[in-house]
Amino acid sequence: MTLALVRHGRTLWNRERRMQGSADIALDGVGEEQAAAAGRLLAGAVWTRVVSSPLRRAVQSAEIIAAHLPDARLDRIAELAERHYGEAEGLPVAEVRERWPDEDYPGAEPVEATRDRGVGVLRRLLLEGENTVAVAHGTLLRVAIDGLTGASCPRILNGEVILLDADGAGGFQTRRLGG
Repeated sequence: MTLALVRHGRTLWNRERRMQGSADIALDGVGEEQAAAAGRLLAGAVWTRVVSSPLRRAVQSAEIIAAHLPDARLDRIAELAERHYGEAEGLPVAEVRERWPDEDYPGAEPVEATRDRGVGVLRRLLLEGENTVAVAHGTLLRVAIDGLTGASCPRILNGEVILLDADGAGGFQTRRLGG
């Protein structure tokens, strides 16, 4: 069983380098093409399900990807939503780093809670036994991969595809396919 993890395509706020978090921002034209490229990349395998965060940028990406995977049904999963960044949401990343260099954003979901939520949903998807594409968000995917593999996951680019496999010994391995 393989789980393909895809970070949603680019949005205006990604381009402007703003903290998105739980803000419901749509894809821009580049983001739509990134999602289509991910769909074309994934079309070489058989996928039975595409799931996404309920946030618009992930839903749009999942719909575009699913158009390339004719046998896959489409679902939304609330636990795939991005970390809520509290007062940092909507602000330029440079300003956020200046105001909160310790990344302790007022009103934000604790990163540990995001990690635990992400690990839980990815484990559940793996245990369900279907070849699934999960479309979500950079922070959620990165900290969940960290939690599952025990290794630090570098930044995930918009539209990038990472395959997550159970290694048979209770651990997990990842492979990056593109971005």
